Amino acid sequence: MGFRLILEGEEDLHIVGEASDGAQAVRLVRDLKPDVVLMDVRMPVLDGIEATRAITASGSCARIIILTTFDVDEYAFAGLQAGASAFLLKDVAPSDLVNAVRVVASGDAVVAPRVTQRLLETYVRGAAVPAPSAAPRDSLLEDLTPRETEMLEAMAEGLSNAEIAHRYFLSEATVKTHVRRILTKLHLRDRVQAVVYAYETGLVVPSNPDY
Repeated sequence: MGFRLILEGEEDLHIVGEASDGAQAVRLVRDLKPDVVLMDVRMPVLDGIEATRAITASGSCARIIILTTFDVDEYAFAGLQAGASAFLLKDVAPSDLVNAVRVVASGDAVVAPRVTQRLLETYVRGAAVPAPSAAPRDSLLEDLTPRETEMLEAMAEGLSNAEIAHRYFLSEATVKTHVRRILTKLHLRDRVQAVVYAYETGLVVPSNPDY
């Protein structure tokens, strides 16, 4: 109810549905075709992770934001693996909630990219992912140009488009073009899924043991 009141106060945001459990959420997304879904993890009938997986598997274009209690949370990681575009803490400030919905709807950026990176590093390390030399290389990576591979690695570091542009002396428009091509070639929904992909395929490995 609190989130609804915050979002309904914005002229450009409209609440089209509200579900009391995960199964109902899947049905509502199918029927109402929202742009963004705020998904709680702990729900009856079907939890938020499985609901997220079902929505993304259905081919829905909805972007999903997982709501979690802790910034490094196994549920948040599972949500990203299931196809969520981002996650937010439940005590998020109203202005940050509104901004997150707009950012995820645009598809251009990841909410709190370095927090997402920290989450991935924590759980990829915990899963004992093999070293890049031992990991099976996804054949789709061969379709990327050397520049696109650099862009993917930079995205996995948590760099924004502006930061990538500065590092490689490119315009932001050029970076956005590279990002779109990477997502198309790897058959990924958005850039946070590209970050998950980079870790899971061993292209990028956890580097900071203090995370």
